Amino acid sequence: MLAKLASYTLIGIEAAPVEVEVDVSPAAQPSTVLVGLAEAAVRESTHRVERAIINSGFRRTTDRLVINLAPADLRKDANGFDLPIALGTLVGSGQIELERLGNLAVVGELALTGETRPIKGALAMALAAAAEGRKGLLVPTANALEAAVVEDLDVYPIGSLAEAVGFLTGQLDLEPTSVDLDDVFSRCSHVEEDFSDVKGQDYAKRALLIAAAGGHNVLMIGPPGTGKTLLARRLPTILPPLTPGESLETTRIYSAMGLLPAGQALMATRPFRSPHHSVSDAGLVGGGTTPQPGEISLAHKGVLFLDELPEFNRKTLEVLRQPLEEGSVTISRALRSVTFPAEFILVAAMNPCPCGYRSDPRRACTCSPPQVERYLSKISGPLLDRIDLHVEVPAVPFTQLSEAPSGPSSETLRAQVLEARARQAERFGSRGPLTNGRMTPRLIRKHCPLKPEAASLLKGAMEELGLSARAHDRVLRVARTIADLDGSPDIQPHHLAEAVGYRTLDRSYFA
Repeated sequence: MLAKLASYTLIGIEAAPVEVEVDVSPAAQPSTVLVGLAEAAVRESTHRVERAIINSGFRRTTDRLVINLAPADLRKDANGFDLPIALGTLVGSGQIELERLGNLAVVGELALTGETRPIKGALAMALAAAAEGRKGLLVPTANALEAAVVEDLDVYPIGSLAEAVGFLTGQLDLEPTSVDLDDVFSRCSHVEEDFSDVKGQDYAKRALLIAAAGGHNVLMIGPPGTGKTLLARRLPTILPPLTPGESLETTRIYSAMGLLPAGQALMATRPFRSPHHSVSDAGLVGGGTTPQPGEISLAHKGVLFLDELPEFNRKTLEVLRQPLEEGSVTISRALRSVTFPAEFILVAAMNPCPCGYRSDPRRACTCSPPQVERYLSKISGPLLDRIDLHVEVPAVPFTQLSEAPSGPSSETLRAQVLEARARQAERFGSRGPLTNGRMTPRLIRKHCPLKPEAASLLKGAMEELGLSARAHDRVLRVARTIADLDGSPDIQPHHLAEAVGYRTLDRSYFA
């Protein structure tokens, strides 16, 4: 007999439909053949499926078993074919009839006991099933919550092969999983970090406020222990809360990588990623024989923090240039190209020299000029050009640490960010960019006109600092954000002066 079931495989963070065909025919000796361009993990599934069938109380087929995963030219690399193969085997051998299968799709990995195990990419598969017009999707119980956030799709949690058989044969009733999104966001959106924890560093806090309001990239330079990491980790707390659409985009990436926290349907907070400086090119931007998302995609809609920036491999840093401009990264291989979202705020931190104390008045720097030059040369000019705000983070005096009152809380700063973002949303409309940091040159010319005094100031800054055309546009973007925080419809000279001030530090260090 021949059995057919609908399933899905992952390609990057997207799911592609796969038809699982199982044919059982008489043979002198039992044998199993798996075809359809299956990877090693899928080919090994036949052994798991065989023991899961026996340990679930069904009999092992003694006939010839041919399993085809169609389409034949699509590489299958996922762990979700165990359950559809097992069900197809039971149908093909005449042990069961699937009365309820209808327009349902099935995914799931099986243990040798017949119980289901979680799979990667359940959310992407649910989205693909809904796009195909499927009525429902059977998934492992551990994946039911993330798949159930998709509307117009019934998601049935399956705990074992026996439970799947009972449901599909009509012997067992299962209720579709439902998710209360409001409860998810209220329960999972709490964070411990707060900007009030940081004493002093008002200039750096102001820069991070501008970065959050306009989606700008930041570079912090200062001696060790001045609070650069402390500040960076608190940037997500002043960013606007994730919208349902943004949460779905972020969750799809984490689901495909198997990084979604257990029992959590959606990502409720902005991601914060801080890779070690030994990260490879593929680990940072994505890659591999079968392309997988990298750290920049895991930071999508959140913050990517690169601490000790000069310690990163220069070639690794250079691959950031295109994603910083476009908000996405395309990984090309011989068979296909995959595009991953990568819209994040880059926050980089570094010391001013190898010993770290070049700008610290309390300790003498032991580095020679050639050592400092080699250290700073690891960061290229084109990469610096793509960072809007260059901020010096000096050592905090003891009096500020012991006596200074707490600064504004994250809630207070977030209120200012939300007001500035609301002005940007009104300016750009539904079809424009979300933030000033993503303005195109045409939008800059339209929304950033300068009065003669401000234009003269910018001209002088460009000539004195040697700013590039890209830096010119980035100064205008930052000035537009500062004006939005100030509630001003026009860019005033003092707004532009502050924006230019965030571009002068790199000249004193990197010139």
